[in-house]
Amino acid sequence: MGILERGDTGAVARLKMNAPDRLNALSEEMLAALQAEFDALREDSSIRVVILSGAGKGFCAGHDLKQMTAGRQAEDGGKAYFLDLFAQCTRMMLSIQSLPQPVIAQVHGIATAAGCQLVASCDLAVAAEGTRFGVNGVNIGLFCSTPMVALSRNIPRKRAFEMLTTGDFISAERASELGLVNRVAPEMLLEHETQALADQLATKLGSAVKIGKQAFYQQLDMPIEQAYAYTGEVMAQNMLHRDTEEGISAFIEKRPPNWDQ
Repeated sequence: MGILERGDTGAVARLKMNAPDRLNALSEEMLAALQAEFDALREDSSIRVVILSGAGKGFCAGHDLKQMTAGRQAEDGGKAYFLDLFAQCTRMMLSIQSLPQPVIAQVHGIATAAGCQLVASCDLAVAAEGTRFGVNGVNIGLFCSTPMVALSRNIPRKRAFEMLTTGDFISAERASELGLVNRVAPEMLLEHETQALADQLATKLGSAVKIGKQAFYQQLDMPIEQAYAYTGEVMAQNMLHRDTEEGISAFIEKRPPNWDQ
């Protein structure tokens, strides 16, 4: 078995990080494997939803600290290595949001530091009861600056800053209250609940979800008037799609839509 496993069920792709002995740390190898799969999924029109999970006791414990420590042996103390590593991680995180398909994090055990960033970077998240979330790098003298980017775009800024500066963990229930995860389920039902959400999304018109996901992230950073102008153009283009015309006709005629995709 490889460091990242993929199994497809119909229009849903399941990716499982498979380095349980390292709590699925985002090593160079894990980042490369995730990037390769996301790049492949971008071109796979048969897949409408992606589920990302972790093997073993936890979802993801963040960067591989042993690997990072080894990087210090370079003449520059590791600066070039660290810059490259964080750039690689950033590219992978951004790939999730630029994918045409929604990505659901299926989280259990722990999601810490860059692992918490990974949850925040996914479009949706379902967590098992008992899961703990943290950006706890400050506890070892490494402020979670890159995880902060995704986290602070998911939850209120004062809550994010508290997590970043105290290093404290929050529960799955608290993560749900703050908006970091969508749903919390008993651990034995985690996979079922995540699959149910994925199956629901997979019934939607793929082209419409792709358009909407791209527009969702684009408009977030725009002033409100610009956002309305942009999304108005997006909706007008969406209305011109044949499948959208068919979907509206089917709704009016009270019948299932006959979509090409």
